[in-house]
Amino acid sequence: MGTRGDGDVYVKMAELVRDMSAKVPEDPTDVLQELLESAVLHIPGCAYASITTMVGRNEAATAVTTHAYAEMLDLLQVTHGEGPFLEAASETEFVHIPDLRSEVRWPRFAAAACDRTPVRSVAIFQLYIARGGLGTLNLYADEPHAFDDEARDLGYVYASHAAVVWGTARRGDQFRSALASRDIIGQAKGMLMERFGIDAVQAFDLLRRLSQDTNVRLADIAAELVHKDHPAED
Repeated sequence: MGTRGDGDVYVKMAELVRDMSAKVPEDPTDVLQELLESAVLHIPGCAYASITTMVGRNEAATAVTTHAYAEMLDLLQVTHGEGPFLEAASETEFVHIPDLRSEVRWPRFAAAACDRTPVRSVAIFQLYIARGGLGTLNLYADEPHAFDDEARDLGYVYASHAAVVWGTARRGDQFRSALASRDIIGQAKGMLMERFGIDAVQAFDLLRRLSQDTNVRLADIAAELVHKDHPAED
C-alpha cells in the first residue's frame, strides 16, 4: 500500500478504537469480531484471523474467528500440543511461519495444517493482558511468504487494540459470555455436520451466511438451532 493507503488504514483504526470504547461494555464479542474483519481487510496478505485465549497450559479456546479455517488451525495446535500460538501465548511476542510446507519447529501441526486447510503463512501476535491473562491474535494467509514488515507492523497495532478490548471484557462477565458463545457455535456446527453430512468449514460458513442474511448475531443463530433441536423440558 502507498502512503495514502497507510493513512486511510490508521484513520479507520482510530474510528474503530472509538467504536470499541463505546461497545465493549455491551458485547465484546461483536467488537472483537469487527476488529478481526478489519484486520483481514487491511493487513496485506491476511485471509483469515482469530483470537485465541489460553485456559490452561496447553489448552485454548477460540474466542472469535473470521473463518472456519482459522478455527481449525487453532484446534490443530491444541490437538497436537504444539504450534505458533502456544509459543506466542507463553514465551514469544511474535511468531512467524513464512511457509508451512517447510516448517520444522512444529512438524505435526504444519503437516496437519497443510493437509486440512489451504493456509501456508502464519503470523501470531501475543496479547498483553493484565492479571496474567494470555491470548494471541492469529493471522493466516493462503500464499507462502504473505506477511511482510508492513503486515507485521499493522498486526502489532491490531493486537494492542484487541488486548484493550479483551482486558476490559475480563473485568465483568462479558469474557465468559464470549467463550460460552463459542461453545454454542461449536454445538450448532456439530449438529449441521451430522444432519447434512458436511465438514466443519462448510458448517461454519453456513452459520455465517444465515447470520448475514437475517442480520442476527452468529451466536444467536447457533443458540436458536441448538435449542430447537434440544428444546428445554417443561
